[in-house]
Amino acid sequence: MLDRSRIVAPADWNRWLVPPAALAVHLAIGQVYAWSVFKPPLEDELGLSGTLSALPFQLGIVMLGLSAAVLGTVVERRGPRWAMAVSTLCFSAGFLISSLGVAVGQYWLVVFGYGVVGGIGLGIGYISPVSTLIKWFPDRPGMATGIAIMGFGGGALIASPWSVRMLDAFGSDSRGIALTFLVHGLAYAVFMSLGVVLVRVPPDGWQPAGWRPPTGGRSMVTTANVSARNALRTPQFWLLWVILCCNVTAGIGILEKASPMIADFFASSSTPVSATAAAGFVAMLSLTNMAGRFVWSSASDAVGRRNIYRLYLGGGALLYLGIALFGASGVPVFVICAMLILSFYGGGFSTAPAYLKDLFGSYQVGAIHGRLLTAWSAAGVLGPLIVNAVADAQEASGAQGPDLYSVSLYAMIGLLVVGFVANELIRPVAPRFHEPEEVAR
Repeated sequence: MLDRSRIVAPADWNRWLVPPAALAVHLAIGQVYAWSVFKPPLEDELGLSGTLSALPFQLGIVMLGLSAAVLGTVVERRGPRWAMAVSTLCFSAGFLISSLGVAVGQYWLVVFGYGVVGGIGLGIGYISPVSTLIKWFPDRPGMATGIAIMGFGGGALIASPWSVRMLDAFGSDSRGIALTFLVHGLAYAVFMSLGVVLVRVPPDGWQPAGWRPPTGGRSMVTTANVSARNALRTPQFWLLWVILCCNVTAGIGILEKASPMIADFFASSSTPVSATAAAGFVAMLSLTNMAGRFVWSSASDAVGRRNIYRLYLGGGALLYLGIALFGASGVPVFVICAMLILSFYGGGFSTAPAYLKDLFGSYQVGAIHGRLLTAWSAAGVLGPLIVNAVADAQEASGAQGPDLYSVSLYAMIGLLVVGFVANELIRPVAPRFHEPEEVAR
């Protein structure tokens, strides 16, 4: 049932059924961005510090990158249904193990269940639909991957209020948290199974009606294919790694500290930002993060991947400069700049698979994407470290308000400039890295 040969679509299959299959998985695993809902009740019930209560989330993100990198080639070989099924099993089991851990008062089971087992489900689920969507939509790869990865960015918008309501209904004690985890595990197993059942791969040689593959005349779009192993030997892969790492670091720099940052910026102004308004600001950033994953990635199909990354990186640097120079002049300036930066952050994630397809072909693009996601793991550590360490140091020296973040803002500008230069250095992959046609077919 799970074998790739069992899910080859018939000739009349509607390719628009495949994005909903991808969304069924990505909307579910996007729950990871709502982990903060569980932090306060876990801290109260199990006597945890803020650092310890964040450990399942942090470990989950690390395991996402590692499992995507290590298992990417297996996902390509076994096919999307197998990958989605394994993702469903691991992600749901992570919640069930966490439920048991809370019920018996063993927090290490929560860390292992959600962080390790669930994190493996995150990584496999994140890359599982990528190459399939690109093969179904060779005419619009940016739009196709943008739809799925938009779901990952928007998963918290569903999971956060749903989790809050369950904790209100069941209670925030150990029993209530355990029941909430249990319901999550069972509900996500059912929801993700819809994607497992629905997903299909196109027959060999299939292409959209009226579309013809590029002949090679279009810059930066290859007609050849590169294996995941060979991709690691190319400068193009490592330049893209630097680009993604710089773009994600800059986005996380605002996302991770959004609420205290906007409060600090205007604490001494005539328009201080309340805790409620700061929470609304965080919600707005989440929406622009999600929307950017679809809008900018879709736009890249028209303007090209290099040009859209010029916008993400060059435009992002200018927006950070705007916050550094004029952010404290008014709340609207700060909010608009931050929202655009977060839209570029989301767009960078969703455009990356299409950029990989342009450079390396569709042969093992999912596996290459998995290896590229290690840049996300690095940025997930680097971004918060820069912003928090600098803010702590500035506060210790007596700085207040915007001065707490000025050094961090210029550091982000520098990173985005590095990413911009890396993007300009990318050239088509040399023919010596291409696979023979009979192997890549």
